[in-house]
Amino acid sequence: MEKALQTMIDNMPEKTGKSLTEWKSLLKTKTFAKHSEAVNYLKKEHNVTHGFANTIVSLSKEDKSTAEDLITIQYQGKEHLFPIYENLIAMVKEFGEDVRISPKKTEVSFDRSKKFAVIKPATKSRVDLGLKLKEKPTTDRLENSGPFGTMCTHRVRLTNISQVDEQLKEWLKEAYQMAE
Repeated sequence: MEKALQTMIDNMPEKTGKSLTEWKSLLKTKTFAKHSEAVNYLKKEHNVTHGFANTIVSLSKEDKSTAEDLITIQYQGKEHLFPIYENLIAMVKEFGEDVRISPKKTEVSFDRSKKFAVIKPATKSRVDLGLKLKEKPTTDRLENSGPFGTMCTHRVRLTNISQVDEQLKEWLKEAYQMAE
């Protein structure tokens, strides 16, 4: 099987017009929710046969994105929200050396011994901050968890950097302390 795969990779420039490296670079500029969406994109937009498209997409997934890459992708087209993210990161780093900041494909989680908060660019105009604050009542600003489900108990919708304030810091700190 390895020999067949290597032959396919070697033949890729001749059969598809691009090398595997070039295809991977192209796919990095796109966002697909599913494997099949990326395969269909290559087939329809670049006339790549199904076998080559499937192989290109599969091998592209093996590339491990760096934390910086994941964050850049999350805020692509939402760059005006990035200062909210940066301020939240700076705020949480003040809590202690034991804070782990873990970027994932669609969100960034804050962990201690347990997860205590999640940042997610929810829309083109809003960042959602999910918090684990058991037994804390909801308010107009400190809503129920919404799309975070059981992962968090509360959500704060942030549309402006001025909303990253002392009250928010208190809630974050409280969630951090509960995650011991």
